Amino acid sequence: MFSDFTLRPQLLQAVTALAYDEPTPIQQRAIPVVLEGRDLMAAAQTGTGKTAAFALPILELLMRSPSLQRSPRALILVPTRELATQVSDSLGTLAQHLPLRAALIFGGVSARPQIDALSRGVDIVVATPGRLLEHLQTRAVDLSHIGVLVLDEADRMLDMGFIRPIRRLIAALPPKRQTLMFSATFSDDIRSLAQALLRDPVSIDISPRNSPPALVDHRVYHVDSAGKHPLLTRLLANEDVKQSLVFTRTKHGANRLAQRLARDGHACAVIHGNKSQAARTRALSDFKQGRARILVATDIAARGLDISELPHVVNFELPHVPEDYVHRIGRTGRAGSRGRAVSLVSRDEHDRLRAIEKVLGHKIPVAV
Repeated sequence: MFSDFTLRPQLLQAVTALAYDEPTPIQQRAIPVVLEGRDLMAAAQTGTGKTAAFALPILELLMRSPSLQRSPRALILVPTRELATQVSDSLGTLAQHLPLRAALIFGGVSARPQIDALSRGVDIVVATPGRLLEHLQTRAVDLSHIGVLVLDEADRMLDMGFIRPIRRLIAALPPKRQTLMFSATFSDDIRSLAQALLRDPVSIDISPRNSPPALVDHRVYHVDSAGKHPLLTRLLANEDVKQSLVFTRTKHGANRLAQRLARDGHACAVIHGNKSQAARTRALSDFKQGRARILVATDIAARGLDISELPHVVNFELPHVPEDYVHRIGRTGRAGSRGRAVSLVSRDEHDRLRAIEKVLGHKIPVAV
């Protein structure tokens, strides 16, 4: 029970309102460690409650040590705008009965509202590295009072080339701080980074490395490149498929596929890195609200999309990085609901499929 943790009544009230009955395994093991002030290196699949696992104890720690200074005391770094928004929303819900303020910082939107929020004083900053570094360079944010640093989806941040901004941001933090690293997987590069940043960390591994969610039924269709679109159309015509998240490798491929599906009569939205933040927010909202039955996305959406009860994921093209397969299909089979993941594999993708199966440790069943 959440009441077993030493959390104040306002936090337990927020947890009760969210209908969280029992802590998930990552919450059960991580919350006491964070409350003790220990550094933490935690691996858990998406959809397992990682955000609350660090948000709840951080909010408790901030309330235990009230401060009159206006600079942020906790920093949460994430790889994408979508994940930043999701984490910020979760923090806001959990802290609704507390006198704490947070700022949401990411690129692709005007910097002025972010600067104004920082100037008014905040306790927590949730940010993507690039935009936060811009604010640091213009002295719009002071990171010298950060007591807790969270690197969420750290492996994805490295994949996206954020290592230099992350190192520059960390150089602006106090050396004496608590550092928490959360991720679905930990590559050798991430483990090396953890050795440099974490002090005597507690290590938690909730699930086998790079394992897909247990509730996902995944299948491979072998098909030539020209046959992918007709096969996808037939799969989407299945009455059991209410909504589907379809992944492509490139932004241009996402646009092209979305246009073809729209011409087929499908209500379709598209999301990728070249889209403005307003367009990405609108596409995700249309998909969540059912106005769009299909969301076509690149891997930027493989993490940070929190879509409850998403039943169906399609890999129209296999990812460049085999570990990204786990994150793609991790969009379904969440919160106890079963999901289905389908991969359309052409002859030139067989090497990618073998690499994915090597990461998973087993063959993916082939569908006819």
